[in-house]
Amino acid sequence: MTTTENATTVTGQLSAAGALLAILSAHADLPTPTAGLKQFFRPGTDIPWGAWGVTLSLHRGLDAFEQWREALGLDPATTDTGECDTTHWLTAHGTRHGVPVEVNGFYNLPDTDGTGE
Repeated sequence: MTTTENATTVTGQLSAAGALLAILSAHADLPTPTAGLKQFFRPGTDIPWGAWGVTLSLHRGLDAFEQWREALGLDPATTDTGECDTTHWLTAHGTRHGVPVEVNGFYNLPDTDGTGE
């Protein structure tokens, strides 16, 4: 089966699901992420177009994001930033257990009075 065919059947998700279980099992002491499977479309990377992979999202600040990024050995150079309205995030990418992995950390900018995150 080709990568494209794998992306359109459940077969493509099985490797990602196994990788998710392995990642969570190996790092059970880290902060709880919102975990899931995702189909990746990242031009200009070594991730196959439409490959299924793992996404971990952390909504309690950047400390948890950094713990996961380090634990998975994701290169800080792969970290992108994003924002939409008042939501800000960092995203780090890599490959673990043969599938793409994305770790997202959501945060708030400090308020002008110094409160916030």
